[in-house]
Amino acid sequence: MTLDPQLAEILAIAEKAGRPPLESLPVQEARREYRKRADTFGLPPAEMFATMERTIAGPAGPVPVRFYVPVGVPDPSPLLVFFHGGGWTVGDRDTHDRACRHFAEKARCRVASVDYRLAPEHRFPAAVEDCWAAYAAIAGDPGPWDADPRRIAVGGDSAGGNLAAVVAQMAKAGKAPEPCFQLLIYPAVDMAGVYASIERFGKGYLLTKAMIDSFLAHYAPDAAMRRDPRASPLLAGSLAGLPPAFVQTAGFDPLQDEGAAYARALAAAGVAAEHRHYPGLVHGYLQLAGYSKEARTAVDDAAAALRRAFRE
Repeated sequence: MTLDPQLAEILAIAEKAGRPPLESLPVQEARREYRKRADTFGLPPAEMFATMERTIAGPAGPVPVRFYVPVGVPDPSPLLVFFHGGGWTVGDRDTHDRACRHFAEKARCRVASVDYRLAPEHRFPAAVEDCWAAYAAIAGDPGPWDADPRRIAVGGDSAGGNLAAVVAQMAKAGKAPEPCFQLLIYPAVDMAGVYASIERFGKGYLLTKAMIDSFLAHYAPDAAMRRDPRASPLLAGSLAGLPPAFVQTAGFDPLQDEGAAYARALAAAGVAAEHRHYPGLVHGYLQLAGYSKEARTAVDDAAAALRRAFRE
């Protein structure tokens, strides 16, 4: 297994620049640093027919949502409800703007990017509550979003993949119309488990074990929280009946073992789950796809899977 040479260059650039690890920074500074990094190696921003800032009523106030409409899609059209990554602590709709534009353009769908509350100011289950409120509002009344009610998907990367998986499980419980598809990009799905990949790749590949520990301490500081299926969707009692899923993992990612375990668990429960592994990539490649061809391939694969799901 060999690290993608272009990603190796990025790691070398980051090391030479001497940028401090996110977990060593005060939270507000870490958020600013994450925003800077998000734009450096990301995809070029695709032109949209329209982008709109909206809000949805949430349990603790309005939940901001950025709505993307690509050029040439019909009314109504498929819609992806997207939840950004960032360890439930950093990230927002700006850090994932380019990714959302890419999915909108390539999958020929509208995208609603949800800006949920972040830890440590708002610990578990605040992010879940906001993401659920946004999804339930859109799926329950898709007309104002010009969305086809039969073709609404959920997706996200890392912590966002966690939230997408949780929302799909909550919808299956009958609390709202179910999504037609789950797009889970290097998802975090088990806060309570012990995985070899966290030890093996927990240093030197952007996402570190120290960073994971910091994020978990901010978001779900006690063991009971981490065992809750709304924090660890792999621990849900049953995965049967969930919508089809496309799960991506990366070869140099500490989270790869739990992502693969979730894909296997879905398949064992009878869910149509496709697991695509990218041996040369690192965690966070969604925001590195403007520099790495291999990362771009993975992101294009995700968009293609989403587009296929909307056609079925």
